[in-house]
Amino acid sequence: MPQQRTGAVKQITSHANPIVKEIKGLVAQRKHRSQSGLFVAEGLKLATDALEAGWGVRYLALGPEARDNPVAQKAAATAKARGALILEVSTAVMSAMTRKDNPQMVVGVYEQNMLGAKDIDPTGTTLWVALDRVRDPGNLGTIIRTVDAVGGAGVMLVGDCTDPFAVEAVRATMGSLFHVPLAKMSKDEFKALAGKWPGTVAATHLKGAVDYREPDYSEPALLVMGNEQKGLEDDMAAACPTLIRIPQVGQADSLNLAVATGIALYEIRRKHLEL
Repeated sequence: MPQQRTGAVKQITSHANPIVKEIKGLVAQRKHRSQSGLFVAEGLKLATDALEAGWGVRYLALGPEARDNPVAQKAAATAKARGALILEVSTAVMSAMTRKDNPQMVVGVYEQNMLGAKDIDPTGTTLWVALDRVRDPGNLGTIIRTVDAVGGAGVMLVGDCTDPFAVEAVRATMGSLFHVPLAKMSKDEFKALAGKWPGTVAATHLKGAVDYREPDYSEPALLVMGNEQKGLEDDMAAACPTLIRIPQVGQADSLNLAVATGIALYEIRRKHLEL
């Protein structure tokens, strides 16, 4: 097995540097993230989480405050040993890269990691969440974080979902992105997977007749959630044998998607684990 190439250290002082422009593009546009297979995560905690989880790192940018921070220096040494380019930049350059007036002291550029439908193995005591056309990056990031909190196996992104590697989504995961597998698939791929799922497939739906506390959620369990505005499409709901509802007593016509997902996830876990 060939020895891994050690990275290097580079000082950047110009906003016009090609690497600065590259990182700005990754922050700003999904197209650049999709074409390159890279994404940006801001902050020392996320850098530490990514490195501990073994994610591939392309760049690690260090602002002036990071130079005397032992945790940041350790992260930089680890990233450099794995072949990353360590960027020593000014606060002004860090602001230009992240498009923020008060940037974090550490910004990393990492390799994306995405499964497909064929990679999912629904066995044992696993718990998956499937999201149909989720649009809000904050909701998606919060759901990923909640799946991590309950020990879930991963999140399926069905159809045209928001980008899980957008800066807003990554930030909302609080590092859980690096611990929760993601799988992207079409509706047809999801329906085929749901059709042979060996455990409970439960979906929240306006036509749900079953209180979310009633099913036994036999494992492996799959919780399916719909779009923030339109809910779960009828053909997706038809692929889910159990349609559940979360009772409401106030005047709100619906719950936030991430909140509803969290309520259902903890009920599923309550049936099998002491949480």
